[in-house]
Amino acid sequence: MKYFCYILLTLLLLSASCSKQPSYQRPLIRDSNVVVDITTLRPDVPVFYTYRYLGRKISFFVIKIDGKVLSFFDACENCHHAKLGYRFDEGFFVCRLCNVRYPVSEIEKGIGSCFPFPLTGRIQNGQYLIHISMLEKMVDKF
Repeated sequence: MKYFCYILLTLLLLSASCSKQPSYQRPLIRDSNVVVDITTLRPDVPVFYTYRYLGRKISFFVIKIDGKVLSFFDACENCHHAKLGYRFDEGFFVCRLCNVRYPVSEIEKGIGSCFPFPLTGRIQNGQYLIHISMLEKMVDKF
């Protein structure tokens, strides 16, 4: 019985720590856009943000790859129901649920059905802008 209690307690602690949706820094909002200063982006290193809407946390990231600025929701096409997103580990994106791992250069393709939802943004005056409506329309994935 003693071992059963230890096992149960361990499983509860693991499930609580593994099921928590990550939170990141709040994005800068100007007018109706998220604004990211492109000069602060390091090549091949994502910057994660969390936008709050209707009591939910909508997370996304912006990354510069080969001089091109891209943005994606921090939600796997296949695993978004778990609300765990990705982690970045030494040049690789890793899905927090299925543990699929792929290099930054493959972020637009992913592997199989494990890839993030794309997020449309645009460059204007040295800044990357994402219209807030683009974030809010995906609230059901978070």
